[in-house]
Amino acid sequence: MREYNFDGLVGPTHNYAGLSYGNLASAAHFNSPSNPRAAAMEGLDKMRLVAELGTPQAILPPLARPNLRALHQLGFRGSPTAMLESAWQADPVLLAAVWSASSMWTANAATVSPAPDCADGKLHFSVANLSSLLHRSLEAEQTTKILRAIFRSPQRFQVHDPLPAGSALSDEGAANHTRLAASPDGPGLELFCYGRVAFDPARTGPQKFPARQTLEACQSISRRHQLAAERTFYLQQHPAAIDAGVFHNDVIAVGGWNLLLVHEQAYVDQELVLSQIAGQFATLRGSGLQIIEFPARLLPLADAVSSYLFNSQLLLRPSGKLTLLCPSDCESNAAAARSLAWLLEQNSPIDEVRFVNLRQSMNNGGGPACLRLRVLLSSEEAAAVHPGVFWTPALDARLRDWVQRNYRDQLAPADLRDPQLVDEAFTAQEELAQILGLVRETLTNE
Repeated sequence: MREYNFDGLVGPTHNYAGLSYGNLASAAHFNSPSNPRAAAMEGLDKMRLVAELGTPQAILPPLARPNLRALHQLGFRGSPTAMLESAWQADPVLLAAVWSASSMWTANAATVSPAPDCADGKLHFSVANLSSLLHRSLEAEQTTKILRAIFRSPQRFQVHDPLPAGSALSDEGAANHTRLAASPDGPGLELFCYGRVAFDPARTGPQKFPARQTLEACQSISRRHQLAAERTFYLQQHPAAIDAGVFHNDVIAVGGWNLLLVHEQAYVDQELVLSQIAGQFATLRGSGLQIIEFPARLLPLADAVSSYLFNSQLLLRPSGKLTLLCPSDCESNAAAARSLAWLLEQNSPIDEVRFVNLRQSMNNGGGPACLRLRVLLSSEEAAAVHPGVFWTPALDARLRDWVQRNYRDQLAPADLRDPQLVDEAFTAQEELAQILGLVRETLTNE
């Protein structure tokens, strides 16, 4: 079995609307002009690098934006031009929500459990409902349609509907999920991270920013994926971390295979839960689990958040060693740079750190790990995936040409009322369906 990275292709409406409360980078760039063309190219550069390092790479297309059907549901009527103008006059925030290109962060698309972990032997996806934020909650329906078009074999894949919407089952996908395994073909441990317990509001929670994931959502996903209870863990985010800007677990921890990198202030009762995880990992065949905790004195929470060090990708190279693919912000942040130098001294499987420029995505609060969904596939499962989404040099060239022809190099907030942008975005989406070999309706809101 091999891990495939399904990266979100940045859409032509990439913009900075500051819609994600608790995401400090998103708030800091509110109403700034964006560069959709540069954002897409940065993402494609990362995909090419990952493929060159030996990790199979695939692509998830952006959702169709603007979501005109959502505008209609919100009470706006008439032609697209009339609805855009009415929404702009009534509430620019609602207009920005239906234009959001946040589906680029496919770590929030779904939670994925590979076949060796699931009792029925199928690969399971639970599409995230993203119900804590309006602009993200508009993604679930089309994300479900896209995943079912790509993972289209019901004998091998189970793509579940999102959990019912509502605060008690708020689910943010793989950004709050980690899988550890002693071998590529055997069962692993699945770690679910939550910020609050919906049915026990007395439990300690953050005071400044909202906790987006609930324990009840994590437990529901575990049940529907048919995971073994003894190999499933639920970790509570530390409230202080959430209040420091750790809105998802992938801002404070990253793990894979037999390695877990984590900040010492990531979880409640951290010493205990990590000890339990290590003990259970020892029962799996293979080597033991290595946990590396980054001390706060070396990497303060504020620097962990601003540098996005933990939003890096762990890439298993053919040699068996790991590359840590970090955002370039880690080079310029002194605490992050020191921490990476310290990490390389820890005698871990990581023997290489590489940096990638994702400035456009980082400005909106998403680093390398946000842009990808990790999917462990056997050769038979990979053969059952829609082949048009797998990265190749030829597909890379076609996508770069498509971006150059269809994306603007600047998008300001006022541009969201421009009807010409609607035509540009929909034309680009129709052409992308042809490039990826997907049915046109898969990439539309129809």
